Amino acid sequence: MPPTPVALMQQLFAAAIASAQPEHCLPPYLPRPDQVAGRLLVLGAGKAAAAMAQVVEQHWRDGGGNPQALSGLVVTRYGHALPCQRIEVVEAAHPVPDAAGAHAAARMLQLVQGLSADDLVLCLISGGGSALLPLPLPGISLQDKQDISRALLASGASIGEINTVRRHLSAIKGGRLGAACAPARVLNLLISDVPGDQPSDIASGPTVADASSCADALAIARRYAIALPAAAQQWLTSGAAESIKPGDLRLARVQTHIVAAPQQALATAARLAQAHGWRPYILSDALEGQAHSVGQVLAALARQARQTDPSGAPWAAFQQPCVLLSGGETTVTLHSADFKDAGQGGRNVHCLLSLALALQGAPGIYALMGDTDGIDGNTPLAGAYYTPDTLARAAAAGLHAQRSLDAQDAHRFFSALGQSIATGATRTNVNDFRVVLITACG
Repeated sequence: MPPTPVALMQQLFAAAIASAQPEHCLPPYLPRPDQVAGRLLVLGAGKAAAAMAQVVEQHWRDGGGNPQALSGLVVTRYGHALPCQRIEVVEAAHPVPDAAGAHAAARMLQLVQGLSADDLVLCLISGGGSALLPLPLPGISLQDKQDISRALLASGASIGEINTVRRHLSAIKGGRLGAACAPARVLNLLISDVPGDQPSDIASGPTVADASSCADALAIARRYAIALPAAAQQWLTSGAAESIKPGDLRLARVQTHIVAAPQQALATAARLAQAHGWRPYILSDALEGQAHSVGQVLAALARQARQTDPSGAPWAAFQQPCVLLSGGETTVTLHSADFKDAGQGGRNVHCLLSLALALQGAPGIYALMGDTDGIDGNTPLAGAYYTPDTLARAAAAGLHAQRSLDAQDAHRFFSALGQSIATGATRTNVNDFRVVLITACG
C-alpha cells in the first residue's frame, strides 16, 4: 500500500532531517589522527554541536588517536547536550543569549591562546551558534545584547541582516575566533541553516572572514528602528568594530567545508518522493520573506499545479501528481518584542496557516511545514500539516483561522486539530522544510 498524502509528507520531513544528522554527514570530512602533528582542539557552537562532537570522538577513537591529544569545548542549546568524554559540552540559551553562553565564548578565546603551527582547531558550527556565543565588545553588556537580540528577532529582519549586526557587536564572531587561533590550522565543518549557505552567516561566522561592514550593521539597525545603547552606537559609527576581512593573514590556514545544507535535505526528500511515484520539484532552498506572503505564493503555485493538464502539455510548469519542495527562512514581524506576550506561533506554522487560508479547502492539495531543528517558534513543536478539510474541521470545532493568524497563534490552531508535528530536539538544523503535495485530478 502506498503511503497516504499525510504519511508521505511526514516521511519526506523525516528523511530531510536524517540526511543532515552529524553521524551521516560529518565523517567524510574529519581528519585522521595521522594528519594531526600536534593537538586536536575541538570548538563548536550550535544546535548540532554536541552531536557533532560525539561523532568526532568516535572517529578519533576508531582511528587509533591518542586520547590525550584531543580536547575541546562546544556550546549547544538547553536540552540538546549529549555525553562526551574528552570534549566538554555546555548548554546555553537560544534565541536570546544568556550568561552561560557568554562564559563559554570567553573560555573558547582562552583555549586558543598559545596554539602552535602543529595544532589543529576543529570548529563544529551549526545553526543557533550566534545566540549561543554572545560575547559582546567592551562597553556592551550582556543585557544590551539581549535587548538588541529581542528587537532584531521581532523586527522582521532577515537572518542575514540579523547576523550582520551580531557580527559587528561581538568579540568572537565575524572571524575573530579564527584569527585568535593563528598560527594553528583551522578546519571548519559547517551545517548550514541560512539561505545561500554563506559561511559568514552560519552562527555569524566566528572563524571565517566577513565582507560586511560596520556601516552595513548600522544601516540595518536604522532600517528596523533598533535602539542601540551608546557603546554599541560608538563601536559602529567609528568603524572600530570591523570584523576580520577576506585576505587577513591570520585566516590563511583556515579551511571550510559545508557538510550539510538545505539543498541536500531537499534533494533527499525529492528522491524519496520520486520513489513513491510522485514527481518532485525543488522550488528553492532559499525562500525568504514574510511568512504569510510566502504561504500565499505557495498556495498560488499549488492551485496552478492542480489545474495543469496531467498529460504534461509542453507549456505546463508541473505534472501531476507532484510534490513542491522548498527551504529557506521566512520571517514574522512580531507584535511584541517580549516573547512572553506572543501567541503560540512559529514562522513555519504561520506560513502554513496563511497557505490554508489562501487555498480555502481546494481539493487535492496537502502541505507540511516544519523546522528541521525540531523547534518552530516559541513551542517545542517542529511544525504542522494541512489537509483539504483542515478549515472545515476547524470551523466545526469553533476555531477561527484568520484570528489565529492575526494573533500569531498558529501552533495552538493546528494543535487543537491534532495536526501538529513533534520531533523533539533533532540536534541538527538545515533550516525550514516545506512540502506541498498535489494529487492528480480525476
